[in-house]
Amino acid sequence: MAQRFRASDGVDIVYDDFGNGTDIVVLCHGLAAAGEQLLPDAQHFADRGFRVLVPDLRGHGRSGKPTPLNRDNLSIGRLATDLVEMLDHAAAPRVHWVGNSLGGIVALWMLREHEERFRTLATFGTSYRLKLPDFWAPIVPPVQALLGKPFVGWIAAQATTRNVAARPLIAKLIRQFDPAVGLPLSRNLANYDLIAHGRAATLPILMLRGSEDKAINAALKPTLAAMQGRPNFTLVELPGGGHCANLDATEALRAELEAFWARAGN
Repeated sequence: MAQRFRASDGVDIVYDDFGNGTDIVVLCHGLAAAGEQLLPDAQHFADRGFRVLVPDLRGHGRSGKPTPLNRDNLSIGRLATDLVEMLDHAAAPRVHWVGNSLGGIVALWMLREHEERFRTLATFGTSYRLKLPDFWAPIVPPVQALLGKPFVGWIAAQATTRNVAARPLIAKLIRQFDPAVGLPLSRNLANYDLIAHGRAATLPILMLRGSEDKAINAALKPTLAAMQGRPNFTLVELPGGGHCANLDATEALRAELEAFWARAGN
């Protein structure tokens, strides 16, 4: 069932609420996607006895956009505040968090002040640190305008997943995404470092690494150097998994998550 609330800065945030179990899972999408990407997984876990919350981040899907669009109201910290407020709205005191890409980055930010809201954290397609050249983000909107949203969506779908059946969904989400939201958000995401948040956390952490997620895997060296060997951190490989590994390594990802939650046992 879709739920809606007004964030503390006035932006409307929408999330889906599945199931009625006492163990609560959050499935959070990445940049330029929406919760729709994760709805089959939400239904799967709800059928397994979990309650599942699936947000649309601000500027994505059914959620509203801040005005004016700028780097402050589309910062990682502002998105994190929205999601703490979502947990309050949903009366969800502690959750198993699963974040894809940006959905994992936001959770890492939340850990600094809100680790008590997490039972576990799992990410896929997420690097804890990213350092990209300053020039890359501003070129995305003109390229999209030049090539057209349908073609850009098609290209993105080919690059995102090997699952041919899932590509129309990715293409649709890309077409629906507003590049005016993407520009300030991408600038914020071009240069961040949340490794210290991960290292300071004591909760169980799982990194699911898709073998076909080439760009993120290339960026993971500093993250893994900092996190591997820590007793609360586990790295699991997902053969055939791309950036959105829930779409092309679906059964393996679901099984690894359920095994992780069972081991955590808290």
